[in-house]
Amino acid sequence: MGMLIDGKWTDDDQFRNKDGKFVRPESIFRGWVTADGSVGPAGDAGFKAEPGRYHLYVTHNCPWAYRTVMFRKLKGLEDIVSIAIGGASDKDEGWTFNDEPGSVPDTVNSIHRLHEVYTKAAPDYTGRVTVPTLWDKKEQTIVNNESSEIIRMFNSAFDNVTGNNNDYYPEELRSEIDAINEVVYSNVNNGVYRTGFAASQEAYEEAFDRLFNTLDELDERLGKQRYLVGDRLTEADWRLFSTLLRFDMVYYGHFKCNKKHVYEYSNLWNFTLELYQHPGIAEVTNFDHIKRGYYGLMPRVNPLGIVAKGPDIDFNQAHDRDRF
Repeated sequence: MGMLIDGKWTDDDQFRNKDGKFVRPESIFRGWVTADGSVGPAGDAGFKAEPGRYHLYVTHNCPWAYRTVMFRKLKGLEDIVSIAIGGASDKDEGWTFNDEPGSVPDTVNSIHRLHEVYTKAAPDYTGRVTVPTLWDKKEQTIVNNESSEIIRMFNSAFDNVTGNNNDYYPEELRSEIDAINEVVYSNVNNGVYRTGFAASQEAYEEAFDRLFNTLDELDERLGKQRYLVGDRLTEADWRLFSTLLRFDMVYYGHFKCNKKHVYEYSNLWNFTLELYQHPGIAEVTNFDHIKRGYYGLMPRVNPLGIVAKGPDIDFNQAHDRDRF
């Protein structure tokens, strides 16, 4: 992995506990973009939603960053929030921005490695350097590097600017969305990483069982209703989708999540197809980067960096979700 310590890049392997379980560290920057610049929901520093003020650092392969790219598309923010997309072929010092096919070089800070942005915001920064990272061009600092919060900002903060009022976190469904998000995050979104990065057999099997027990439950849930929460697309669906899309091509083999493919779950698979075919989603999805970014840039999991050639999956085949 690697991290900054007092502003200096260093290799590390500290995100496992004594039992060999992978422990994801908390994001550090927690500012909040709001329509008027007022403080965020937890009292976090407020930043005003203004066209052209913010810049998003992401990569195609990372599911956490992918969430924010999807919401940028869904909410019509392409001309409002600029973007830099990292490469899938070089992670010598963390996320790297270059001109390889599928990437978008950084035109705001002209950085090559993402950690340069972190030390620009905080010269003595200690912690992980992660995507997505939302940068404020006006204040020359990082606003936020927590994907779940960035998608909430994108969902509503710029509505008065864009006129796009599609709401994926409606107030009347928030408690139910939050509840399913917690289960999906713990056992699926992060569950595939806890499985793939486990450093003991016991840790691996515990994460594996939690993952597939939850997938079984979600498949049953989606057999009774079209979406995770009620009869409309919400944030909860997009958060689950970002992992399901990558599951068969990456997590099944690379992370040893090999009990069942997603395409063997009738309801989860058709749900995945429907969301992939939602307008705009295919445009922001890069399967080549997804595979190369995982197989090629995780030497502890795949030391030789050989990228799996398969599977051959058609995400454009007909789905059955309109039966609801």
